[in-house]
Amino acid sequence: MSTTTLSLRLAALLATTSLLTACASTTPQLDAVFGDAVREARTAQTLNPKASENTDPVLGIDGKAGASAQQRYQESFQAPPRTFEIINIGGAITGQ
Repeated sequence: MSTTTLSLRLAALLATTSLLTACASTTPQLDAVFGDAVREARTAQTLNPKASENTDPVLGIDGKAGASAQQRYQESFQAPPRTFEIINIGGAITGQ
């Protein structure tokens, strides 16, 4: 083989190798822990992680009080409470 052919083959091998390394992942350590910070923050912000295991979620309220509260809640959307008048900083009366 001539030195020109050998040089061309070596150049082609180097070019192919450099192209293949461009496809490789450069962040395997970062990819392995991707999303861990979000999961840890969500876990830290959960007040009671075992809340779904509660078998008596309405402990402390009887049926009559619960029904009354639910009825007042539903009625608040039909007739919202009247707003009261406030004198703001500019001196105008609002809430009418």
